[in-house]
Amino acid sequence: MSQRIRPPSALRDRSALLGVTPPPSGRSSPFDRSSSYEPSGHRYVDDLENQNDEALEGLSAKVKLLKDITVGIGNEVRESTIQLSQMNDAFTETGGILAGTFRRMNNMAERQGCRWLWYIVFLILVFWFFIVVWWFRR
Repeated sequence: MSQRIRPPSALRDRSALLGVTPPPSGRSSPFDRSSSYEPSGHRYVDDLENQNDEALEGLSAKVKLLKDITVGIGNEVRESTIQLSQMNDAFTETGGILAGTFRRMNNMAERQGCRWLWYIVFLILVFWFFIVVWWFRR
C-alpha cells in the first residue's frame, strides 16, 4: 500500500502561503474593522420597523392602484356591453327596414318589367364614371 506524502507544515499554514489572513467569518467586508457597524438593540429594531412600514405603505399603494385599475376595467366592460346591445338592436332594426325596402323594390320591378334593370345599370355607370374622374384628378 502506498503512503501519502505529507507536505511540510509550512505549506499547510494558510497565512504562510497567502501572506494575509482572511476575517474569521470567511467573508471580507468593505467596512473598516475599527469602525464596524454593530447594531445596537433598540435602534436596530426601530430601523427595521421603519423599513417594514415603508415597504407596507408601498405595497398598499400598489394594491390600491391595481384595485382602481380593476374597477375601471369592470366599468368599461359594463359600458361596452350596453353599447354592443344597443348596436345589435340598431342593426336588427336596419335589417328589417332593408328587407322591407328590398321587398317593395322587387314588387315594383315585377310591375314594370325589365326597364328598372336598365336604370340601375345606367346609375352604376354614372357613379363609376365620377369615381374614375375623381381618382385621376387627385
